[in-house]
Amino acid sequence: MAAPARARFVHNRSRRRAADESSDEQQDASSSSSSDDDGGDEEEEEMEVEGSEEEEEEAVADEPAARKSPAAAGRGGRKGPITISLKKVCKVCKKTGHEAGFKGAVYIDCPMKPCFLCKMPGHTTLTCPHRVAMEHGVIPAPRRNTNTSLDYVFQSQVKGKISMVKPRFLVPNQLECGNIKFHQRRVTCLEFHPTKNNVLLSGDKKGLLGIWDYVKLHEKITYDSVHSCILNSMKFDTANDGVLYTASSDGTISSTDLDTGIGSPLLNLNPDGWSGPSTWRMIYGMDLNTEKGLLLVADSFGFLYLLDRRSKERIGQPVLIHKKGSKVTGLHCNPAQPEVLLSSGNDHFARIWDTRKLDPKSALASLAHGRVVNSGYFSPRSGNKIMTTCQDNRIRVWDYIFGNLESPSREIVHSHDFNRHLTPFKAEWDPKDYSETVAVIGRYISENYNGVALHPIDFIDTSTGKLLAEVMDPDITTISPVNKLHPQDDILATGSSRSIFIWKPKNDIDPTEERTSQKVKEYVYGSGSRKKPDGKNDNSSDDDSDGGGGKSKKAKKTRFTHTAKGKGKSKA
Repeated sequence: MAAPARARFVHNRSRRRAADESSDEQQDASSSSSSDDDGGDEEEEEMEVEGSEEEEEEAVADEPAARKSPAAAGRGGRKGPITISLKKVCKVCKKTGHEAGFKGAVYIDCPMKPCFLCKMPGHTTLTCPHRVAMEHGVIPAPRRNTNTSLDYVFQSQVKGKISMVKPRFLVPNQLECGNIKFHQRRVTCLEFHPTKNNVLLSGDKKGLLGIWDYVKLHEKITYDSVHSCILNSMKFDTANDGVLYTASSDGTISSTDLDTGIGSPLLNLNPDGWSGPSTWRMIYGMDLNTEKGLLLVADSFGFLYLLDRRSKERIGQPVLIHKKGSKVTGLHCNPAQPEVLLSSGNDHFARIWDTRKLDPKSALASLAHGRVVNSGYFSPRSGNKIMTTCQDNRIRVWDYIFGNLESPSREIVHSHDFNRHLTPFKAEWDPKDYSETVAVIGRYISENYNGVALHPIDFIDTSTGKLLAEVMDPDITTISPVNKLHPQDDILATGSSRSIFIWKPKNDIDPTEERTSQKVKEYVYGSGSRKKPDGKNDNSSDDDSDGGGGKSKKAKKTRFTHTAKGKGKSKA
């Protein structure tokens, strides 16, 4: 600092100190009878003044730094201190002392809330007994004696069609191949081709229909002209496997030719277009009565429609089968008695109907649930059992449709309660299982596998509630809510986000040989799709263009190989 400025600062400080001393003397003279405490306060004030003078000296001595730092100037101006609280605040209950959320690959529950898995208070999800053993609290299926006439009819007519020899159960627990980002939005439904074993069909949230030959890997086609929004359900025409019936949230049912991708509308519940959410009807549930040639459709207002698939006309008037204004989430015809229909809805009920005499109050049975029923299915061969998936983290099983249906035979606690932005979880039977006990469903709550949060796909024995197998891969860290088992082969297809994957049983080879010859997974990337003039996207080409500036990039390889790493499990 320059010498004249320093001299001015010292001169001003000496004058201010003299003025302070004279004022202190006047105060002492006027208040000679003050107490000791007051004197102590004056000493503190004097110390503060001296301290401020020292700060002023330092500020003047470092004048350039003070000009650059506004915070330093604020401290010199005697502003109040800024306090930062480091207390833990829970995002769930907004209270202090604990936190809820992910800690690495482990999710910590809020101790002030009931268990997210079983919905019961007193413990958290990490210590829930149903998470440790899924069969906890489940009553095994009892052996039933044939005492009634209905039991006799079942044993003589239906049971004879089921093989008594239970085949070996093979779990498709090894990732074979995948179609990465095949869809533009999340996958909503999957279906295997009835005659072409290697062909898988898939639908997504945008209404796009995809066809993929997972053996040839590159042969894949997508049709984006079938529906305008969510494709919710698919059914093949039993008389012609080249025709596919699709149901969508745009309120239409379409009959699509798989060779050309041209769809002909069978039903349109919104002929006048969009006029608000209060009148827009969406279609979620759909099934086919093969004996009568009927297509059964249910909308988001609780009504059921019957269509003749030959004449493509509606039969009769719509029938209210669930609470008015509630969404019917699924329909399923009994495989042994197609006239018997099972419906599930948002009104917390699953109902059984006789389609030959439909009436709003003619339900054969109403199965009560705690929350929204995502799906309901008869057992695939005999049709004698019912399995439902409810948002209250329960899979309910009724062993006998002719028995007491007021309460389920078993309730299996399983994690599939989600918030939003996911396709609803649905437990489905294994169509190859003659005992009609094996079911497959994705899991919502993640597990810690060697430090990675993975969401397994569970195989459950519905007769005991036991977890038969949990399928996962370290390369798939997303949730897999859509799962479909092949009707003939030991193959599992899963839809995870925008990708679809194929799983096969792991080969029984020696561990030393497995380390030397590791399994190679094959992935094909579906982001480079090109639109053909006929309205379908051909993804079989290896070309990928960004479409910007009229320049085309070099062809990218769409086939990748990935070596599977050894994986172990360590539950959190």
